[in-house]
Amino acid sequence: MFAMLMITFREGVEAFLVAAITFAFLQKTGRQHLAGAAKTGVLAALVLSAVLGLALFRVGGISPLAEGWLALMAGALVVSCTWHMLRHGKAIAGEIRNRLSKVSDEKAVGPWLAVFAFVLLMVGREGVEAATMIASLAAGAATGQLALGGLLGLACAGALAWAWSRYGRRVNLSLFFQVTAVFMVLFSIQLAIYAVHEFSEAGALPLVDNKHWHDLTEPYGSEGVYGIWLSYSLVLVPLGFLIFSTLSGRKAVTQVGKG
Repeated sequence: MFAMLMITFREGVEAFLVAAITFAFLQKTGRQHLAGAAKTGVLAALVLSAVLGLALFRVGGISPLAEGWLALMAGALVVSCTWHMLRHGKAIAGEIRNRLSKVSDEKAVGPWLAVFAFVLLMVGREGVEAATMIASLAAGAATGQLALGGLLGLACAGALAWAWSRYGRRVNLSLFFQVTAVFMVLFSIQLAIYAVHEFSEAGALPLVDNKHWHDLTEPYGSEGVYGIWLSYSLVLVPLGFLIFSTLSGRKAVTQVGKG
């Protein structure tokens, strides 16, 4: 459930921020008539992401080989989106404003479609990443727990996005992305192990003893001896990083004040 919460939390924050920045920019530049295009883009992105997630879940549930490929694809997306946000997370607001500033403020079909397509792609990108990772998780977890984790994650994401839009710089988004990046790295390791396990179960690993690798990765599954501790690390390691970063930041501020 925690993995689901963190995935929807992180991807939800990015999607909510895109929407919040877009609506705020349209309002400040007198383009409120294009807000409907942005809302339609968000809704379309959510619907398409849900359809994709359902399709991937059904495909992944067919065989261990399909589940292995799904886990591998989800792991690749985890790494890529984490790398992207660590590099460009600070500039996300400027990037959105820069792109929207090029859209005409005329009340015509062209500007409406431009805003709709922009929001659809920006929010849809996060939706595709989330749908792929969630589908991989759903292959071996209880549906009720996943649903609860997803709802909690989206609620937390909405609260953080609202706080950012209201209080601006008081919300440390940089630290947020760093902490969730730690989680994402650990989660990608878990996905990689799961992919190897499923591939070996399907006898699809080339040039190696598939039974050996299947038995070797079995304890690292979600209910395995080591897998349980790996799941705990998804909570404890990011929490430890958050505490360390917070204390280090306060110490640095105190030293500057004394100086």
